[in-house]
Amino acid sequence: MLASKSATRRLLLENAGLEVEVEAANIDERRLETGFLEGGGAPADLAMLLARAKALDVSKRRPERLCIGADQTLLLEGVLFHKPHDLETAVQSLARLAGRTHVLVAGVCVARAGEVLFEATQSAEMTMRALDEAAIRLYLAAAGPAVLSSVGAYQIEGIGIHLFEAIDGDHSTILGLPLLPLLKWLREQRALAL
Repeated sequence: MLASKSATRRLLLENAGLEVEVEAANIDERRLETGFLEGGGAPADLAMLLARAKALDVSKRRPERLCIGADQTLLLEGVLFHKPHDLETAVQSLARLAGRTHVLVAGVCVARAGEVLFEATQSAEMTMRALDEAAIRLYLAAAGPAVLSSVGAYQIEGIGIHLFEAIDGDHSTILGLPLLPLLKWLREQRALAL
């Protein structure tokens, strides 16, 4: 059971041969984030906190199922980014990221019956090429409104790959789900035949 409406995460699991059902978690991510950070939590640990909250929420409603929660954060020099709420915010985000290296942190949690069974985080370093405002606006026009659903205003699985000059990290982690450690754990639990 995937505790997320993310089509990308679902596709990653399905492409790995897992049969996936989806039930979105009912959590207030911004409230959890605010409380965590105001309480002294590190921004790099936020993805794991949110992944855990999602998995636990759904596992309480579906106690018989393995529930997978995942989340991802984007950090530039320790500063947390959020999804842009409009085109101008997307322009500003890309301008801040242009010519610099940022970090994506992805967390995954598996829970059953309100109990955490497994957690893992992985990170990836993403170096964006230098971009002026004209190049940013050209990219946004080509990418369309889908960029508003992604932190950083890009999707590397599509035209957003053109924004980068170097990427250091696992592809599934970049897409928001540390798949390799999850699959390893599932094999160890004999939850997978492969």
